[in-house]
Amino acid sequence: MKTIMDIYYKIWIDCIVRLRSIKSNRDNWVEWSMFSMSIAMILNFILIMSILEKHILRCYFYKLSVSSLSEEANNALSILVLFVLPCVTVNYLLIFRKKRCKKLIKKYKYPYYNGKLSLAYIIVSLLLPIVLLFIYIIRTQDVTFWDFFGM
Repeated sequence: MKTIMDIYYKIWIDCIVRLRSIKSNRDNWVEWSMFSMSIAMILNFILIMSILEKHILRCYFYKLSVSSLSEEANNALSILVLFVLPCVTVNYLLIFRKKRCKKLIKKYKYPYYNGKLSLAYIIVSLLLPIVLLFIYIIRTQDVTFWDFFGM
């Protein structure tokens, strides 16, 4: 039985192996894989926390506020400290620390999905919040799909 960590590692290794196979990425595959996978993870984390706070617990507890900063600076600091840093840190520790990715590549390289697994994860991570927002707007505004698009 596959664990959530096995799936996490398979997605990562699929991304790394695919990026390393592209000649133009041979020197910067670490940065590109860290950037793309971390962005997807950050979006998923924001989505989960938003649903948890707004619809399940109905209590906003995951926030950071510095009274001496403007609202825009506070929002940027909150996103950086509460979402970006944890995701990037976890990804670094689980994948790149002490060249762990070499061991992971040996373990999870086969079957090789040619980047399709990681691409699917990134696309779903980017589109899922938009689709859920679209559904939420239609349900709360009492409009039909066709009204929403002016058809």
